[in-house]
Amino acid sequence: MIWKLRSVKLSRIKIMTDSSVQLSPEEIEKYGITVVPLSVTIDGHTYTDGVDITRANFIQKMDEGKSLPKTSQPPVGQFVEKMEELTADGSEVLGIFMAKCLSGTVDSARQAAEMVAGRITVIDCGYTDRAQGYYCIEAAKDIAAGKEMPEIVEHLNQLGKQMHLEMMVPNLQNILAGGRLGKWAGRVVSALNFHVGLTMKEGSLNVPYRGRGKKFIKKFDDMLVDQLKELGSRVKYVGISYVDTRDKMEELAQRFKEVNPGLEILVQETSPIIITHAGHEAYAVMFYTE
Repeated sequence: MIWKLRSVKLSRIKIMTDSSVQLSPEEIEKYGITVVPLSVTIDGHTYTDGVDITRANFIQKMDEGKSLPKTSQPPVGQFVEKMEELTADGSEVLGIFMAKCLSGTVDSARQAAEMVAGRITVIDCGYTDRAQGYYCIEAAKDIAAGKEMPEIVEHLNQLGKQMHLEMMVPNLQNILAGGRLGKWAGRVVSALNFHVGLTMKEGSLNVPYRGRGKKFIKKFDDMLVDQLKELGSRVKYVGISYVDTRDKMEELAQRFKEVNPGLEILVQETSPIIITHAGHEAYAVMFYTE
């Protein structure tokens, strides 16, 4: 008897995200992640994030501008083009995008997915920056382990519940102008000397901390140090993203290492998209528990 073996086409899943994500170039290459750029407009001139404007030169352009920059999500057509390219070989696409409360990017991606014949799953990760990067990395690990889309999405949903994103905004000019503080902004717009500490949790942006001066910022940092000390080995990866305070963030990373020597910490300048809304001297600390 001759057995005829049917060829089975194994499905492959590719990851797509947006340029607000915080990933190192090595991680993007290692995990084969496609990053779709957002754009920033300064005084009528539009720049594409990571193409004709970089994290290194954006702050100077922002300061030289007559008005605050404006960010724009990728057009639907750009998503369609990229999704068609990624699915051309029969692969599935998992799109992981920043929180809807920050940008309409995820909605544009969902519209595009409806226009493409390939299999595409789009999720709002509820976060941004390095927290969004963790979603991409964990999804890539799941793909490498042979997991299918439903199991990956379930894992990412659980990851969101375990994620922490804490952000210090010393200068409120940009974030108030961008309207990202919502109704709360009306209560502080006349008090620009305030600093605020923000938290994000599964798509919800909150403002639990506010105060003045260096003591307030130190108290915020102390809280983070104590938090990582208490969580101990449950936290293995920490991201620190900043606007223009590299030395201070290296010092903060060292404090984290002192209470939790096993931490792997990525300290990296944030994207023009986040800089636009966060402003000078802002920084965020992101991690998740295992």
